[in-house]
Amino acid sequence: MQVGFFYWPFNVDLTRRLAAAAEKYGYDMIGVADTPGNAMDPWVTATLVAEQTRHPKVSICVTNLTSRHPSTTAAAIASLDLVSGGRAILGIGAGNSGTKNLGLGGSKAEQLKEGVTFIRTLLQGKAATYDGATAHMPWVKRAAPVYQAASLPRSLEAAGEVADGVFANYGLDAASLAGSVGHVARGAARVGRSVDALDIWQIACLDCHEDRTVARNKIGAILAFVSGYVLGGGDLAARGVPAQFIEPLRELRRRYSTRPGDADARMVDALGLFDYLAGRLSIWGHPDDCLRQSLAAKAAGAKRLMFTVSLAADPVRTVEFFGEHVLPKIRG
Repeated sequence: MQVGFFYWPFNVDLTRRLAAAAEKYGYDMIGVADTPGNAMDPWVTATLVAEQTRHPKVSICVTNLTSRHPSTTAAAIASLDLVSGGRAILGIGAGNSGTKNLGLGGSKAEQLKEGVTFIRTLLQGKAATYDGATAHMPWVKRAAPVYQAASLPRSLEAAGEVADGVFANYGLDAASLAGSVGHVARGAARVGRSVDALDIWQIACLDCHEDRTVARNKIGAILAFVSGYVLGGGDLAARGVPAQFIEPLRELRRRYSTRPGDADARMVDALGLFDYLAGRLSIWGHPDDCLRQSLAAKAAGAKRLMFTVSLAADPVRTVEFFGEHVLPKIRG
């Protein structure tokens, strides 16, 4: 099993410490989120990560198509790939805090397909047209992989059609894992691709701490943030949500913040959603809890895990604890 993590780069010291932990404990990927208003610029941060590491892949996890022109993003990931020695991965998504915090709209599934295709073409050194303008980057010598982040069925299918890989934000239980891979497979089949040719990373929240209560009290805020776009506002029953949680989730979506904090954590508890959301969207608790939950996800079919540690009680300690006590055992 491959395991990586991504985070909100609040400051330079945090970035250096997390990069060192990724290198020391053998994580396969370290990713930087694009979340303006919440944290540092992702491209500056990812460059720092690349210079601080030698082995893990360095990903933008994830940016969007509206806060920067896709040709600018293509040039940035190609540059990061040069700095990192061929370890860069670009994640493109519809946009959540990365767009909402700037007052911008997100991208629909067809727009994501168009943008991902445009960027992948540019990274192959070919000319490409997007929104009426043509760009060309003949200096690019290696095409960095472009992954699509997706949490809705249509977006997962679109990723299966056009992306090199997928950051699937759908859930770690057996039904959710089968659902996310199934949607990607349907999209891939439409264009004659095999789903086995795509790297599918399952995204989940992580808070690994020696004090289980501390981890529980902190992870609720990121669960509120994540569930707002993972479960969306459409047909929740079709997304596998049990009937008793549908109305509370709709209320959570109406009230959660794109700058999450203690109020969001309290709201998850008040709406009776913690156990359901934590079981579907996170690995949390004492290292023994995290090992049990990770092995369950592995048994359910997860091959690659990509954790967000953004709002963990102690992001660095979480990465270190998991790397020391859990990572070797789930790989073994």
